[in-house]
Amino acid sequence: MKLVVRIVLGAALVVLLAYAGVFGYIYVNQRALQYSPAGPVVALADTALSGAEEVAIASGDGTINGWYQPPQAGRPVILYFKGNAGSFSEEHVRFEQFAAAGYGFLAFDYRGFPLSPGSISQDNILQDGTSAFDWLEQQGFPIVIWGRSLGSGPSTYVASVRDARALLIEAGFHSAVTVANERYPFLPVGLAMQDQYPVSLWIATVTEPVMVAHGTADITIGVSNGERLFALAPNPDEIWIEPGAGHDDLWARGIWARAEAFFSRAMAGP
Repeated sequence: MKLVVRIVLGAALVVLLAYAGVFGYIYVNQRALQYSPAGPVVALADTALSGAEEVAIASGDGTINGWYQPPQAGRPVILYFKGNAGSFSEEHVRFEQFAAAGYGFLAFDYRGFPLSPGSISQDNILQDGTSAFDWLEQQGFPIVIWGRSLGSGPSTYVASVRDARALLIEAGFHSAVTVANERYPFLPVGLAMQDQYPVSLWIATVTEPVMVAHGTADITIGVSNGERLFALAPNPDEIWIEPGAGHDDLWARGIWARAEAFFSRAMAGP
């Protein structure tokens, strides 16, 4: 009997040590696991953007670098918050479409991503977002905000502390810790996660009209995240749930046409 007890206790100790090792690894390497900053950079000269310019905006102890193009008369400028992977410049097709429709835009890399040197953290990304908004506001055009994936965090935060005309959340999360809990249900990630992005709290004070877009086949950020966010928005305008769309499919599925209609409604409102 004593042998059996020893075997059981030994096995339990091995499991406990393995669990602690996994948790310890995730804790120490959490930002490397959470963010994917590496990726190629597309030169502005290699795009179809003839009216855009490179800009450098002071943020905290560093600088964020991006592209800016003013809008045509009667159109707003889109403050675009990129997703988690690589550089914003890889999404130049989107900015080309914005410009072709007469919209202005400001897109940039957060500090620690390819075009903006520095370290990655929630505090830095939120500061980069407010710095970008404040710089853009000085240009004198009405601002609408678009946040994609990771960008749903800073975009919602900025909309909660600054006055824009609209907020569009594409494939966003209820909170980063919600997504982490879905991926690691066996670990107490909420106790150790440094960058939690509580979007569900920030959206409660967003007075701008809100549109949420999400795909039902999104395995990166489950569709329930978008549905719950929309339910929390004080000024909800539209929720678009696209059947069968994955995390990166919404542009090809026609989000721009829906975004244009949403921005037009927001600009026509009080």
